[in-house]
Amino acid sequence: MHLVSAFNTKQIGHVDCPGGGQVWVDGNILYIGHMRPPSGTTLVDISDPRNPKKIATIDVPPGWHSHKVRAQDGLMIINHERFGDAGPADFGGGLALYDTTRPAEPKLISKWMTGGRGVHRYDYDGRYAYISPTADGYVGNIVMILDLIDPVNPVEIGRWWIPGQWTGGGEEYPWHDYVTPRCHHPLRMGDRLYVSYWHHGLFILDISDVSKPTLVSHVNSSPSFPHPTHTCLPIPQPLKGRNIMVVADEDVAKLRPSPPAFTWIYDITDETNPLPISTFQVPGLDADGAPQPPMTGCHQPSERFKGTVIPFAWFAQGLRLVDIADPFAPKEVGHFTPDAPEGAERSSSNDVTIDDRGIVYLIDRIRGVDIIETSVL
Repeated sequence: MHLVSAFNTKQIGHVDCPGGGQVWVDGNILYIGHMRPPSGTTLVDISDPRNPKKIATIDVPPGWHSHKVRAQDGLMIINHERFGDAGPADFGGGLALYDTTRPAEPKLISKWMTGGRGVHRYDYDGRYAYISPTADGYVGNIVMILDLIDPVNPVEIGRWWIPGQWTGGGEEYPWHDYVTPRCHHPLRMGDRLYVSYWHHGLFILDISDVSKPTLVSHVNSSPSFPHPTHTCLPIPQPLKGRNIMVVADEDVAKLRPSPPAFTWIYDITDETNPLPISTFQVPGLDADGAPQPPMTGCHQPSERFKGTVIPFAWFAQGLRLVDIADPFAPKEVGHFTPDAPEGAERSSSNDVTIDDRGIVYLIDRIRGVDIIETSVL
C-alpha cells in the first residue's frame, strides 16, 4: 500500500493483516476485529508504533465473524455475528469475554449467547456493555445492557426497542413496506445513551435507571436522506455554548442511488428537540449531487478523540480529521488517503481510533492497519 495524499499526517507504521471492522487500543495493545472468517481477532504490541508486533490471534468458524472488539483493564469483549449462512449454527451469536491480563495469551472467560444473528456493535464503560443484539421474539436488532461485573456470568439488566419490534410479545409490526429496524449501536455519556438505529434514525435514551431505559427524543433523516444512521457521538464539552452530537451516516444500504454519505452536527442543548445545525463532507467529493457508488463517502468517527478534532474513517477517502470547534462550520484540518490494498480498486477505511499518545490507527476493510502521526491531535 502506498500513500495517495496526506495533509498534517505521516504514516509511521503498518500492520499487514486481514481487513477488519474495528480497531481499539488499551495500554500498549492494539486490538483488531477482522471482517471475514476464519480471522477473528488479532492483538498487536504497539509499544513501538513504528515496529508493531503481532502477539496473538483468535479464529472464528465459517459463517460467523467477530469484527468488533473493545478492551479495558485486562478484559476483552468481542462480538459473534452471523456472516453468511454457512458454518455451524450451534456456534451461536453473542459476546465472547477474554482475560487479556497477559495479552499474548488471551483466555476465554465466558460466552454470552443471544438468539438470531448475534451482536453487531457496542460500547463498554468498565462495567456495563451497551449492545445491539438480535433477540428471540424481536424483529431486527434492539438495545440491551449487560452487567459484566462478573465476567464469568454476564447478566442482562435492561433492554429497549422501538414499539413494534417485539412481535413475540404481541406488538403489531408497522414496517412491512420499509426497512427493518436495526439498532446499530448505543454510546453512553453520563446517564444517556445515544443510539443509532440505521434507517430508523437516532434515539436519545435516559438510563439514570439502567434497568429501565426511557425515551428522551427521536429524529430520523430517512427516507428524505437515503443513508442509514451509523454513529451518534456526543461531545463531552460545550462548543460555542451549545451541547453537540456528531451523527455519521454510513455510505451503504442506500434507499436509492445518491451522492456520498456525509456527517451531521446536531445541537442537543434541548435534548428533547435535537436539531441539525451543520454538515461535513470531504471537500470536492460531492460536486454536483450525482449518485456515486457505495463506500465512497462517510463511514464513522473515532469514538475516542482529543479536544475538538474528530478522526473519521471515510471509506474510499481514508482518514479525515475534522475540527468541530465551531460546530456551525466544521472544517477539515488533516487527512491521510492510502492507496487501495492489493486486489482492490480503492481503499475502504472502515474504522479509526487513537491512543493516549495521539497516534491514529486506521483499518482497511480489505487489508491492513495504517499507524499515523498527526500534528493536529
